[in-house]
Amino acid sequence: MDIPQIDMPVAPVSEQPDVSLPDPAMDDRLQNLMARRAFTPDNPEVEQAFATLFDEAEAEARQALAAGNLELATRFANVIAAFDSERDIIGEVVAERDRIAEVQRLLGQADQALESGNLLTPAEASAWSLYQQVAAIDPDNQAAATGLETVREQLLARIDEMLEESDFETAEALLVRAEDMEFEEQVLSRRLEDIASAREDHKRALINETREAIDQGAFDNAENLVNQLIGMGVAQVQIDQLRSSLDDAVRYSGFEPGQLFQDGLDSGDVYGPVMVVIPSGSFMMGSPENEDDRESNEGPRFRVTFDRGFALSRTEVTVGQFRQFIEATGYQTDAEKSGRSRIYMSGSGRVADRRRVDWNDDYRGDRADDTLPVVHVSWNDAIAYADWLAEATDRPYRLPTEAEFEYALRAASQSRFWWGSGTPDEVVENVTGDGDQFVDQRRWTVAFEDYDDGFWGPAPVGSFATNPFDLFDMGGNVMEWVQDCWHDSYVRAPSDGSAWVNPGCGRRVIRGASWNSAPSMSRSAFRVSSLESTTDARIGFRVAREF
Repeated sequence: MDIPQIDMPVAPVSEQPDVSLPDPAMDDRLQNLMARRAFTPDNPEVEQAFATLFDEAEAEARQALAAGNLELATRFANVIAAFDSERDIIGEVVAERDRIAEVQRLLGQADQALESGNLLTPAEASAWSLYQQVAAIDPDNQAAATGLETVREQLLARIDEMLEESDFETAEALLVRAEDMEFEEQVLSRRLEDIASAREDHKRALINETREAIDQGAFDNAENLVNQLIGMGVAQVQIDQLRSSLDDAVRYSGFEPGQLFQDGLDSGDVYGPVMVVIPSGSFMMGSPENEDDRESNEGPRFRVTFDRGFALSRTEVTVGQFRQFIEATGYQTDAEKSGRSRIYMSGSGRVADRRRVDWNDDYRGDRADDTLPVVHVSWNDAIAYADWLAEATDRPYRLPTEAEFEYALRAASQSRFWWGSGTPDEVVENVTGDGDQFVDQRRWTVAFEDYDDGFWGPAPVGSFATNPFDLFDMGGNVMEWVQDCWHDSYVRAPSDGSAWVNPGCGRRVIRGASWNSAPSMSRSAFRVSSLESTTDARIGFRVAREF
């Protein structure tokens, strides 16, 4: 039989991609269709079958995406793309793949930020921000949810840590940030109460610490603590009280102006002179040019300011107090070395040298009572006593400066005398009065009118009234040595109340009035000088103490 001649292709007309669908049944259909297309391209029946198959494959890919199976969806999409790259599923799979990659990238950065402690900063790269970005991209992402909760927990722990360190500003700032972090309201309310309570506790502790620092003399530390309290918003009235206490402590080392005290000596249950705390302040030193009996060396008048208080012995150093020094040290005074001093000569009424007179004796050369101010002591002797007192008490004792003496003598007055401008209305100082009478009926020829203090010669210390600074005998009884070298005027004198000393000076200043001082010599501005080794029945001293 004759077989008809049919022209059959012996090779595929078109190349087909080497792909396979993940579903076996669908892949069998795909492979059959690709074989048919290879030999009979543009076959409408084949093309329609392809379209139907890819519709089914696209549906499978979307179902895989919905199930979160990106790998399966990608395998379907890759096959579809080999034949029809315009289908939407291809872009959808690419977008999902990019989305998941971005989630993983952000989660990696968020975990790293969390590990580094960058909970909230920097703003766009903090753990909180990065986990939020993940949650925005993938709302159901459990890693992001866990990360956000971990940030919340660590933030609360950090707030607690700041409270332990008393860093309330940082704790409050973190709490403000926490308001936008979906905490339970009661959690934040409790932390707010904790901060307020801890802040108040810390304020009280700082206030107590400040007071302790003031009491201990740690003034720089106290100032820093006061500044911390200001920064914490402590009430102004409390700040003012602390500053006042600190100021007083700096000025008076914990004492109060006008307070009396005694420092113990290292030799046992024995104390030094009674001291008076002199308030800080300022005054005009010297006398005005129109003052009666003014001397040229009392000017020019100038202002002296004491930034800190100091203390003066309430009385002149007594014979008994000076004896303690002699017995403790074996010191030999200038009068003992020279074998003489100047005394009041009862026969002539003059002051003249007499042999075998020293600190043990009174103004006439007789044995002195322990309550009298010690006289017949030189500037050298007074310095030696002050140095011993400083060593025996471990406190900064010294002679007063000339400015300190006049400031304490005037006691806020600017008149000729600390009590006024003329004769006192009552007995206030041991100076010359026309009512004073010596044993031989002798009276002062130049004296305060209608005044009689009852003494011819030094009186026991503290026999008269105190001045307004609670000091005895500043303007009478005996004149007193001070630290300063003698200068003819106050030109270039220090304005801070310090001693005006020149190396090698031999003459020292003597201030105050004595029992034989006429009115012109009893003025608050009056000053004289003498050699450092001078001793006299009219000259004694008192001591000062620094704070």
